[in-house]
Amino acid sequence: MTVAIFLGSLLAAMALGIPIAYSLLLSGAALMWHLDLFDAQILAQNTINGADSFPLLAVPFFMLAGEIMNAGGLSRRIVSLALALVGHLRGGLGYVTVVAACLMAALSGSAVADTAALAALLLPMMVKAGHDKARAGGLIASAGIIAPVIPPSIGFVIFGVAANVSITKLFLAGIVPGLLMGVAIAATWWFVAKKENITPPPRAGGKERLQALRESTWALVLPLIVLVGLKMGVFTPTEAAVVAAVYALFVAVFIYKELRVKDLYGLFVAAGKTTAVVMFLVAAAMVSAWLITVANLPAELVGMLKPFLDNQTLLLIVIMLLVIAVGTAMDMTPTILILTPVLMPVVKAAGIDPVYFGVLFIINNAIGLVTPPVGTVLNVVAGVGKMKMDEVTLGVVPFMLAQFAVLFLLVLFPQLVLWPLKLFY
Repeated sequence: MTVAIFLGSLLAAMALGIPIAYSLLLSGAALMWHLDLFDAQILAQNTINGADSFPLLAVPFFMLAGEIMNAGGLSRRIVSLALALVGHLRGGLGYVTVVAACLMAALSGSAVADTAALAALLLPMMVKAGHDKARAGGLIASAGIIAPVIPPSIGFVIFGVAANVSITKLFLAGIVPGLLMGVAIAATWWFVAKKENITPPPRAGGKERLQALRESTWALVLPLIVLVGLKMGVFTPTEAAVVAAVYALFVAVFIYKELRVKDLYGLFVAAGKTTAVVMFLVAAAMVSAWLITVANLPAELVGMLKPFLDNQTLLLIVIMLLVIAVGTAMDMTPTILILTPVLMPVVKAAGIDPVYFGVLFIINNAIGLVTPPVGTVLNVVAGVGKMKMDEVTLGVVPFMLAQFAVLFLLVLFPQLVLWPLKLFY
C-alpha cells in the first residue's frame, strides 16, 4: 500500500504535467499523510538539508566549466585534434565524433553540454560530407552520453552523495567502462557507415597534426590535473570541480583569448539556471528519500528480491531492467535520486560492491538519456540540428543497442570495472 501511494501520487503528478521536482514534493507529502507524519516544518527542513551538501557543490562548478569550455574554444580544439587524427578514415567524421566525445567527457562531465557542442560543430560537417542526417544525429547523441561515465562526472557526484559512496573511487572506476562505450559506438558506426559511399576528408599531414595537438594541449591537461589531483589526495572532487572551472576560465580568457570578460555574465547565468534545476531536484528528492527510509520500503524491496540475492549476476540483470524501464520515462538526475535509496540496501544485502554497482547504475541512467519518449539528449540533438525527434530516435537505435551490450557485458564480467580500480587502490 505504501509503495502504491508513493508511486501512484508521483506518476499522477507527472501525468498532469507537473515538473518532476514538484511531483517529488507532492508524492512525499502524500506519503507523509499516509504515514500520519504530515508536518510542513519537516517537509521544509528535509528540502533544505537535501541541498545543503558540500560534495554537491561540485555540480555548479562542473556545469560552469562545461559552459566555459564550449564558449572559450576548448571544445572546438578538441574536435580539431580528433579530426586531424582520425578524420581521414572511411567514415572518419563518425570516429572524430567518438574521439572528441571521449576527450570532452574528461573535461566537463555533462551529457547535455557535450552533446550540444558536438551537434553544433560536427553535425553540419557530417551532413555536408553526405552522411545520413538521422544516423549522424543518432551517433552524436549516443556519443554525448559518454560524458556521465568518464570522469569527472556529475552523475557520479550525485550518486556518491545519495548512496554515501566514495566519489573519487567512482571517478576512477568509470574510466574503462566509458572507453568501452566509445569503442562500442565506433564499432557500430563502422558497421552502419560502410554501406555509405562517401569520400573522407584528406589525411592531415604531420605538421597539421602537431599543430592541432599543440593548440589542444591546454585543454588536454585539464583531465590529467583532475585525475592526478584526486589520486594523490591534493583535492576532493568538489575542489576538483573548482579547479576545472578556474583552469578553463584562465585558458579561455588568457591563453586562447576567445572569451571576453563581458561574456562571463551570460555563462554564469546559464550555468546557474542549469544548476538550480539540478539542485532543486536533489532537494525535493531528499524528502522522498527520508520518507522511503521511514516507511521501510527498502526492507520490503529486499524481501521481494530475496530469491535473487544468492545470485549477484541475476539480481543485477533484474535491477538493470528495472532502471531501463524507469529511464524511458524519467531523466537521469531524478532517477538517481529516487532509486538510489531504494536499491542500495538490496545491493548491500547481496554483497555487491557499491562502487561497481554505481558505475553500472550511472551507465544505465546515461543510456536513459537517449531512450524515447523522454530522451533529454535526443531533444538536444533535435533542437540543435533542427530535426524531428522521430528522425533522431530512429538514428540512435543501433548505437543505443551497442551501449546496452556494453552494460550487460559489465554485468557478466565485473572485473572490467573492478580490476582497473584495484590499480589505483
